[in-house]
Amino acid sequence: MTGLRWVQLPEDERNEFLSDGGTGVLSFATGADESPTSLPVSYGYYADSGDFYFRLSFPSGSSKADLVERPVSFVVHGETDAGWRSVVATGTLEELAELPEESAAVQRMWAVSIPTVDMFDRPRDEIPFHDFRLVPETISGRKEAV
Repeated sequence: MTGLRWVQLPEDERNEFLSDGGTGVLSFATGADESPTSLPVSYGYYADSGDFYFRLSFPSGSSKADLVERPVSFVVHGETDAGWRSVVATGTLEELAELPEESAAVQRMWAVSIPTVDMFDRPRDEIPFHDFRLVPETISGRKEAV
């Protein structure tokens, strides 16, 4: 990556890069003397509101249930035809199970495309999943200068 300069990614290019879903890394805050807990996840993105949506697994023995109320950062990066792009969003997760089905948040969850990545040692229907939304407190993007 020698010689690269980075410039801010405008909102329209950020929305195009994020599309309506993909994969990224979700990191949960931990103690001051601990590394954050980071997990590769699939996401959905609703550009009109700028919200991210996640369907997180909670297999038995998982520590995720202890983490979901902590502040998070979410990172998506990748190379496009126009060069490298990255987006970082921060905030807290909101579980959608507690919202009515007619709420805008739940309706938007149905409008996004969260990729299904099978990385479990047993059938998906045996693993509990919970739906979450991240309304970013901050969001920034960078792109490779050409």
